[in-house]
Formats: sequence, C-alpha cells, structure tokens
Amino acid sequence: MSISPILILGGTGQIGRYTIQALRKRHPEAPLLIGSRNRQKAYQAASELDHAEGIAIDPYADDLGVGDRSIAAVAVLYSDHRLASLRYAHARGIPHLGISTGLYEVAPEMAIHMQRPDAAAVVLGYEWLVGATTIATLTAAKTYARIDGIRIGALIDEEDWGGPAVAEDFERFASVISSVFARRNGAFVWRKGGNANFKFQAIDGAELTAVGFSTIDIAGLAATTGARDVEFGIGTGISSSRRAGGEKSTEIIIELSGVGEAGTPQRTRHAVFHPGGAAPLTGLGISMVLERLAGLDGEPATKAGLFFPYQIINHAEYLNRLTREGGRLLSLPLAYEGET
Repeated sequence: MSISPILILGGTGQIGRYTIQALRKRHPEAPLLIGSRNRQKAYQAASELDHAEGIAIDPYADDLGVGDRSIAAVAVLYSDHRLASLRYAHARGIPHLGISTGLYEVAPEMAIHMQRPDAAAVVLGYEWLVGATTIATLTAAKTYARIDGIRIGALIDEEDWGGPAVAEDFERFASVISSVFARRNGAFVWRKGGNANFKFQAIDGAELTAVGFSTIDIAGLAATTGARDVEFGIGTGISSSRRAGGEKSTEIIIELSGVGEAGTPQRTRHAVFHPGGAAPLTGLGISMVLERLAGLDGEPATKAGLFFPYQIINHAEYLNRLTREGGRLLSLPLAYEGET
C-alpha cells in the first residue's frame, strides 16, 4: 500500500524517537517526515532511518514550510502555542494529533475544529501518556455494572522526567493554573491546596502522595463511565521496579468503586506498568493513533470528527502491544484501610 508520509513535528525529541520506533515495528516501510525547527536535527534524525526525510519547520508559514506535498497525518509532540500545525492540517483536511495542550487550553483547538467539523479527524491526545490511563481504566471497568468512583495515581520515577518539551509543559501548567480539576458528587469542581492531594500505593505497596493534576482523562472517563467521583494525581518517587533493584519504570495506579454485575458493592485496584518508563508508553499511544489516522493497519482511515485517543485505538490490540513491550495491566490487592 502506497501512502503519503506522516509528518511528526518534534520527531527529534525523546518521545518522538519512541513514537518512530513504535511505528517502525509495525510499519517499517511507512514514509515519515521528521519535522523540527532545527534543520540539522531533523536531517540527522531522518538519516538514521529508512523511508524518512527531515524537514525544517517554519511555524510562521501557512504551510509550515512543507509546501503543497501530500501528508497522511500530522502529530505535534510539543506545545504549539500558535496552533500552527492544527491550522495547517485542518485547512487541508489532514488528520491531526496534539499531545501537549493543557485542559484549560482546549477551547481554541475545539473552535478550529467546529468551523469545519467535516474536514478531518482531530485527536485531543492530552490524556495521561496518550491513552494508557483511559484504555486501562475502561478495560478494568468492564467487570462493573455501575462505576461510582475513579481515583488514578500516576507514579513518575524521579529519574524519568523526560526531555525539555515535557519539562516545559509541566512548568506552563503549574504557572498558569493554581486549582485542580476533578469530579465530586456528580459535579465538576476546581480544588485548591491540600484538598487536591491524596495518598496511593505503588505496585509494591509503597505509599506515595499524589499531587492533584488537571488532565482531560477526568472529563473523558466521567462522560464514558458516568462516575460521580473522578480524580487524578501525580506522585514522584522511586518506581517499584527500581526499589527492587532494577531499572526505572512507569506506573499508573487505578482504583475503582461501584456496583458489580451481581448487584453488590465492588472495589478493585489495577496498575498499568511499562518497564521503559513514561516516554516509550507515550510513544506506543501516539503511534497507534497515527496508525489509525493514516489507515496504516489496512482499515479505513479515521473519519472526520473530534476524538480522544481511547475512542479510535483498539483497546485489545493496545494491551497486546503493551504486553509485547514487557508491560502489562495488573490486578492489585486492595490497599489497606488507613494507608490510602
């Protein structure tokens, strides 16, 4: 199958490299355009790959410096304050994925899509690690007749804070917004200070403090499950694998409560684990979104619309690929009372 190239803006960074690696595993001959504002970095990254071309991006040009060449899909892996990549893609009917916008910054992107909702697919890839949390939570929720509460603690190993783009995102989020988004008793609320924090246990049972974080996962999971209580927090510390003497990893602890299929109260704990840390897990999600947007898997490309990653990624296939990379979705024992 001959397709146009996928344009990856920020493809020279850490997450870009993992995204390309994940795409290459499944589609070694898919053409890629690796874009960067630094021409030398783009050319160097592309020179190390087959079927890849580096391109210098001009964020102030309507065509980004790409010209009139055909593009299958666009992914921007850094914060694009001008929304240059989305404007470029939407004007040309090209599917688009962005991953670095904060929850409070979504309105301008939605406004662009709403002007021409039939132009192309636009994916709001701002879920934690691009689908890892939502896909795992929705999979675990299948044993419930009703979900009442969702609490998610993302453990970031202190040695796993990623590259400059990730640091820039977190610095921006912290400086602009002082309250934390959550759902409480069926209402969406903004919490402040210690009221936004909670305790959770890592895979090995070690206790951490999660600092509340405003992620779009909260809105998506509340809408999909109907849960009246949804909160998300980030805990920084030592991952369970490193505490056991191994390498750093990433963990997402998911606590669910509600009513089981038998009609009785039910509580469960689960964990998403990836041995490589946050970046390769993010790359997995991005690559699977791009695969669907461009139709690389042999199925029709994603239709025009506004989507979360979990709406277009095949959940079973995502978990299969996670397992093949050494990760997994685990069922955990309930935390001891008084320790969460």
